[in-house]
Formats: sequence, structure tokens, C-alpha cells
Amino acid sequence: MVVSISVVLVLVVLTAMLMRNRSLKASHAVICILLGFTLSGTSLAPTIASTLTSTASLVSTIRP
Repeated sequence: MVVSISVVLVLVVLTAMLMRNRSLKASHAVICILLGFTLSGTSLAPTIASTLTSTASLVSTIRP
């Protein structure tokens, strides 16, 4: 568990730096994908899933 938390933190920092530079390349996209996969294995996964579900349902109710 400690190793996965440190990996997630490193990937979050790398992703934040890449987003700040606004230069997303293929290698950067791989880091973002790895961040997603590692986050899905943590205890934050249910919270992230419920947040995405509620956001999607909120957006689907908005009429143009």
C-alpha cells in the first residue's frame, strides 16, 4: 500500500508538471494513463467513480 501511494504521488506530480507546460506528447500520455491505472487500484477508486458518475448525470440534464 505504501509503495502504491508513493507511485501515485510521483505520477500526480509528473502529470501536473506536464499539464502546466502544455506540451503533451505520446510519452506524457503514457504517464497519464499509468496514473489512471494506479489510481484505480487505490482506495480512492470508489470516490473517483462516484464523482465521475454524478458529474456525467449532471451534464446529461443540462439542455442547450
